[in-house]
Amino acid sequence: MTDTKPWFKDWFNSPYYHQLYFKRDKVEATKFINKLIEHLKAAKESLILDIACGRGRHSRILAAMGFDVTGIDLAVESIKEAKKYEAENLHFFVHDMRLPFWINYFDYAFNFFTSFGYFSTRREHENSIRTIAQSIKPGGVFVLDYLNAHYAEDHLVHQSELQIDNVTYFITKWFDETHFYKKIIIEDEVLKKPIEYQEKVAKFSLGDFTEMLAYHKLQVQEVFGDYNFNSFHIKNSPRMVIISKKVP
Repeated sequence: MTDTKPWFKDWFNSPYYHQLYFKRDKVEATKFINKLIEHLKAAKESLILDIACGRGRHSRILAAMGFDVTGIDLAVESIKEAKKYEAENLHFFVHDMRLPFWINYFDYAFNFFTSFGYFSTRREHENSIRTIAQSIKPGGVFVLDYLNAHYAEDHLVHQSELQIDNVTYFITKWFDETHFYKKIIIEDEVLKKPIEYQEKVAKFSLGDFTEMLAYHKLQVQEVFGDYNFNSFHIKNSPRMVIISKKVP
């Protein structure tokens, strides 16, 4: 029988996932978020939704800035960890972004560091955009931070090896017409044998996102190509930071 369980169900709950991706430079993440908030001119009383928040790393930065922040993620173990940091202005819930959340409640919704594009069908991704659009007030802002597929194709490192805290990650990357793939083999002395995970992320273009957002009354206002807010260039920009506004 074919295993139909989505790849992210186990991987996002694994401690190895967090070790691999979230030993990133907190200073860099804080710098980007500070720059974003300054650019948006977000009022201190703003209500913010952090979609696919993981263990709440970015939610905590935003809460420390004084905003009221709600983080959602479908990974139970991640939210269990995030809840340790809950405060009067910081809240976390296990929630699947494909399903409706609070309606017309938030001033801003953020989806950081390619925490999108994981589902099997276009309909599921459309449902996620619908959830986000419904969750923000009319006039509210959604910021989507996604990889730029054209740049990623040209700069893909097909094989690499990382050593983090005595754990070795063997990483193989490739792509086809519709997706990027990443196979991760993990060797750890506490494991009886290596374990393997495979990621799959959709190749969405700026045009794809503009169309999906517009269908749910989110109008693209600006697009930046990196975390320094340089202009987006289809071949030279590593990121697509898309700022959209909910129109009545």
